Formats: sequence, C-alpha cells, structure tokens
Amino acid sequence: MRNRGKIYWEWANSALHSRNYDERLPCGTLINIQARLSLENVTQLFLGIYGKKGVLLLEEVHPDCRGQKLSAAMAWALERAHDWVAKAFPVPKAPGPEPLPRRGSRLHG
Repeated sequence: MRNRGKIYWEWANSALHSRNYDERLPCGTLINIQARLSLENVTQLFLGIYGKKGVLLLEEVHPDCRGQKLSAAMAWALERAHDWVAKAFPVPKAPGPEPLPRRGSRLHG
C-alpha cells in the first residue's frame, strides 16, 4: 500500500493511458514509475519512492520529456530512483578482515 502524496494526485489523470513499473528493493523500498503521452503527444513521467510500509519518501513529476520515448524515460527514471535510494540509504560497509595475527591464534601475544 502506497501513501500517495500531493504531487501524484496532481499528476494523475485516468483519461490518459500510462505505462507502470514497480520494483521492490531488498531493503523494502518500493519504486513506482509511470510514463504517459499527453494530449499534445509529449512524454510525461512520474517517479515515486515509498518506504517499507508505503511511507512517501520521494515523488517527482517531469511533465515535458520531449523527444523521449516512454521506455527511455522510464529507464532514466529507474536509474535516478536507484541512485536516490543508494544515497539516502547507503549500505553499511562490512567489517574488514581482522589483522594478522588474529586473536586466539598461537601467534597472538
């Protein structure tokens, strides 16, 4: 369940056909991308990122992707979403190997 924000509801238009893509990341974050053609035949794009329980993290609208096909606009949005999530929720580095000699070894003094 997504808690849609004001940006989505201002963008939504059931009269226009749109393509939709959802991706759930291992961390539980949901990426939602929608692309459509306006009545003027201009590609328009919506990007939403939602937390584990549908909490709104980010919503963006790009109303004029002139010259881009729907699939290209969606690919760009997916890359942008992955970059945003990686910056907002960096994966902690795993601890490196213990220096030699290791504790408990017969060489450890």
